[in-house]
Amino acid sequence: MSYVAFNPEDFVVSSDSITSTCWSNYTPTLTQFYSASASGSNFYWNVLNLPSANTSSEIQFSIAYGRADSSGSAPFNQLVPQNTPTRVTYGQYRTLINGDENTNFNFGGLNTSSADIYILNVERARYKDHFYLGTFNLNLARLSGTSSAANQQPINGDFITLTNNSNNVSTVTYCDAGRVYDIVSGTNGTAVTQSVASGVTPGYTVSGSYGYYLPDVDLIVLNPRALALPYASGGINIKPYAVYTTSSSDLVGPSGSIAKLFCSISGSLTSSGSFQLNSEENVSSDYVFVRAINSEFNYSTNPSIISGSGDFIYPSLVNNPQTYITTVGLYNDNNELLAVAKMSKALPKDFTKEAYIRVKLDF
Repeated sequence: MSYVAFNPEDFVVSSDSITSTCWSNYTPTLTQFYSASASGSNFYWNVLNLPSANTSSEIQFSIAYGRADSSGSAPFNQLVPQNTPTRVTYGQYRTLINGDENTNFNFGGLNTSSADIYILNVERARYKDHFYLGTFNLNLARLSGTSSAANQQPINGDFITLTNNSNNVSTVTYCDAGRVYDIVSGTNGTAVTQSVASGVTPGYTVSGSYGYYLPDVDLIVLNPRALALPYASGGINIKPYAVYTTSSSDLVGPSGSIAKLFCSISGSLTSSGSFQLNSEENVSSDYVFVRAINSEFNYSTNPSIISGSGDFIYPSLVNNPQTYITTVGLYNDNNELLAVAKMSKALPKDFTKEAYIRVKLDF
């Protein structure tokens, strides 16, 4: 086997950004929403792209609701009424994002210590490294009817579109979960230019932003107080919770908080909701340039071409040798094989030819 040492200039490192939609079958915008028949018990709903009975259906994202004071869901144990799924959910995401189990979410405005949150958690395999900033657009329909989600129906034509404010900020804010952007009313990472109320920043409400956009951990946290506002004030009339009693419906039931948000996301009978979101993946590549000059790699190292007396079995190989390059092996200084690159087809090599091969290692 023939070896040639590499020079420093034979190595080049590059990084490329690859973007793709988050949804199944490379769908750019999710417009059909179905709840799973067996979702996450009392904690969340899984949202599918097709009815759950369809074997091709896949989980796209999940919806959860958390509340600091434990309201909105039944306790795990009736003897400990404060220990409920809503309280556990709130505490989990508060610690993940704020890094502090005692600090509530601050959405600004009149909601600087939010008692509750909605969470949209995109299925892990869909977002690769992180969300792509300027592609988040979520249409939410205004709901009508009573506080029960079973009686609420989306109103045709009454939608607000939420996005992040990545195009409106010059300095990135970080939290314990990485980068964090405000969710605002607007499209493609840019807030609307008109305010919903006097003295309120365009894209925001009197109850602050519509939530947090956390691209590095696949989370979208929504502000229920902003969504509960009347439509004219930038809300969509989602009253997110009712205090749990033994006679009322639970968190994930047809009257529960999660069902209400799902109803708003899915749209009306005649007007589908829409959820656009892309992923981004940074792929680092190490390019290795392999050079086989005319005087190298012309003789085969296969011992079968040598006779027992040490002569070439094929005399033509003495003065006119020819080999075929099929594989490039990368070794360390101890002659230990580290990587193998296969050629798409055999490359002929003799004293009249030189080979120039680029090996790409992705990591």
